[in-house]
Amino acid sequence: MRRPLFYFAIFVTFLSFLATSLAASPTSFCKCTCFGNSTIVALDAPSAKKPSKSPLESRANKKSCNDCNRQFCLGYNFCAGEKEENVLTTCFQRDSAKDQAVVFIFIGATVGLLGWAGVRPWVEGWREKVRERRTYIPVSGQGDR
Repeated sequence: MRRPLFYFAIFVTFLSFLATSLAASPTSFCKCTCFGNSTIVALDAPSAKKPSKSPLESRANKKSCNDCNRQFCLGYNFCAGEKEENVLTTCFQRDSAKDQAVVFIFIGATVGLLGWAGVRPWVEGWREKVRERRTYIPVSGQGDR
């Protein structure tokens, strides 16, 4: 009875680790191309302003991919003097929850398959012993005639 409990504990530990790592929000970046040079700006970077006291102000200060536009890039000094038509913007995320889930599922499947390959010879031997016990059933009460 200890082995199923052990495997259950391992499984719960893996799921809790997966849930903890997926809970973090992915980092968003804005790629601004001005004068032929590209610069990547983190949208989640803390601003130089004083920290806000109310939760509504802090939520309003967080930037998303909707904020990654030409005006956003022109606000930085690396794009100063560039025309708005010549500025290109791209928003992307790194370390998203989907990417992390794919990696953890791949690692889990690989470890599971390697574990099964290592344990399989013992399981097959155990199955053979059980089959031999089932097929050999002594019949009592009947003599040889």
